[in-house]
Amino acid sequence: MNLVYVFIGGGIGSVCRWGISLGLKNMPVSLPWATLIANVVACIVFAGVIVFYKNQSFTSDSYKLILLTGFCGGLSTFSTFSYETMELMKAGSYLYAGINVAANILLCFLCFYFIGFNKS
Repeated sequence: MNLVYVFIGGGIGSVCRWGISLGLKNMPVSLPWATLIANVVACIVFAGVIVFYKNQSFTSDSYKLILLTGFCGGLSTFSTFSYETMELMKAGSYLYAGINVAANILLCFLCFYFIGFNKS
């Protein structure tokens, strides 16, 4: 059954990532905005689920598999982030490549920090 939970969550996360990409396809190409947004949203969901479960007396592996492994795994995308950063560098856009790396790392860390990890 665990495989089904991960499969369902991953499918929903992947479709959401695709939807974000479609919604932002006409944005200026200076930064890969869809990937940044998908990564930040995945970190917000991941941190929120972790904080929620820390405050509960029960932990359900099925919800964690659906939301963390499945949904967040399908939504966030390190491979696309890396590819798009390399494409920016190949195009000579070193500043945007650096901004992309810094923005993904900083914003994702801040999601975890502000959602509750600063209170631990």
